[in-house]
Amino acid sequence: MVINILNPGRNGVADWMIQRASAVILGLYTIFMVAYLLFNPDLDYAAWSGLFSHIWMKVFTLLALLSVAAHAWVGLWIVATDYIKPAAIRFGALLFVILALFVFVVWGVQVIWGV
Repeated sequence: MVINILNPGRNGVADWMIQRASAVILGLYTIFMVAYLLFNPDLDYAAWSGLFSHIWMKVFTLLALLSVAAHAWVGLWIVATDYIKPAAIRFGALLFVILALFVFVVWGVQVIWGV
C-alpha cells in the first residue's frame, strides 16, 4: 500500500474536485485567449500590454497559473504513486515536482505583477 506522505489530509474526492475545477478555469482561460487572438489579428505590443494592464486580466491569469500548478500537482502525484514503487525514488520525484511548481508559480507571479 502507498503511504500518503506528500498528500496528507486529502482523499480522492478532493483530488477529483481540484482536477475538475482547475480544468474548467484553464478551459475558460484558453477559450478567452484564443478568441482574443482571433478577434485581434493585427495584435501588437501596445494592445497585448494593454490587455495585461487590466487588474481583471492579471487576476484571471494568476488564477490560470495557480490552476496549472494544482492540476499538474494532482496529476503527477497520482502518476507517481501509481508507477514509482520505491518510496525514496517516489519521494525524490515528487520533491522535484514541488520545487519545479514552486519556481514556476513564483516566476509567473513576478511576470504577471511585475514584482
